[in-house]
Amino acid sequence: MSDLTPEVLLQGYAIGIFPMAESRTDTEIFWVDPERRGVMPLDSFHISRSLARAMRRTTFEVRVDDDFDAVVAACADRADTWINEEIASLYAALHTKGCAHSVEIWDNETLVGGVYGVTLGAAFFGESMFSRRRDASKMALAALVDRLKSAGFKLFDTQFLTEHLASLGAVEITRRVYHAQLDHAKMQKADFTAAEVIPLRQVVQRMTQTS
Repeated sequence: MSDLTPEVLLQGYAIGIFPMAESRTDTEIFWVDPERRGVMPLDSFHISRSLARAMRRTTFEVRVDDDFDAVVAACADRADTWINEEIASLYAALHTKGCAHSVEIWDNETLVGGVYGVTLGAAFFGESMFSRRRDASKMALAALVDRLKSAGFKLFDTQFLTEHLASLGAVEITRRVYHAQLDHAKMQKADFTAAEVIPLRQVVQRMTQTS
């Protein structure tokens, strides 16, 4: 794929496709348009008792966009990854434009977990997440869902449905249903940066009060 720019990338998300590479070292990038799509209904995120207990007790801190590039790099730091150098650079450019964001979990000054994605209207396209401490990625995902709800987002696209995401409440929908939800969400307004950053114990409290 040549001449891929941040603007072209956003156009791809707007029509329901997203980029991937075969590996970190593969320079070829291709578009993906799954027949069945994973989404996380924002009112259906499931916090297990053990996760809720861990979030209430943890000393981990939630930060937003504190080190976006480090989150992308950590997500790519695995044996099997679809994030090559060009894709990472494109997401960095989208972040600079205010169209890509990260929710991060910090242990003092050590980044231990996080998730990042792209925003368009009231749609959030989750790209990848990582964990270097037990439950850190789950905590980041919970903080992200809370932020999306608070900021007025309507769609949280997880791309594919994994067993891990399903255990947290994600579901799989058809391409047709996904495109209908996307068409609605991308025309709405939401501001990812408007929501306040709250401690993980308050994330649990808000989620359990509304569940």
